Amino acid sequence: MTPGQIPQKRMAIKNRKEYRRHRIKLRIRKVVSGTPEQPRLTVFRSNKQIYAQIINDLEGKTLVSASSRTPEVSGTPMAKIEQAKLVGQLIAKRAIEAGIQNVVFDRNGYLYHGRIKSLAEAAREGGLKF
Repeated sequence: MTPGQIPQKRMAIKNRKEYRRHRIKLRIRKVVSGTPEQPRLTVFRSNKQIYAQIINDLEGKTLVSASSRTPEVSGTPMAKIEQAKLVGQLIAKRAIEAGIQNVVFDRNGYLYHGRIKSLAEAAREGGLKF
């Protein structure tokens, strides 16, 4: 174990919810990986904001990104699920402009409901296939 690493047992006791999400995230990332032909659409959700990125894991580059902090989304006050829907539409629009149509969805350890589901469905309606 390198210095700075927290033993997993301590981490589980420290914050069980975060540790659970981390374990799910690692399980998903064993299978899901972005390639140039089919990059990875990953989602991060905080308490107030939601972020989406399309990543090529082979080169380690973010190809397209969108978030609820961009002026297109944050201009008017709305519910968080509506924000997620707008972010999904925005990421789909930017991906289509960049020539990306097929992606692999990485829910990043979050359950597929609420804001994550709203973003994914909006991205599908916007033209992304996953």
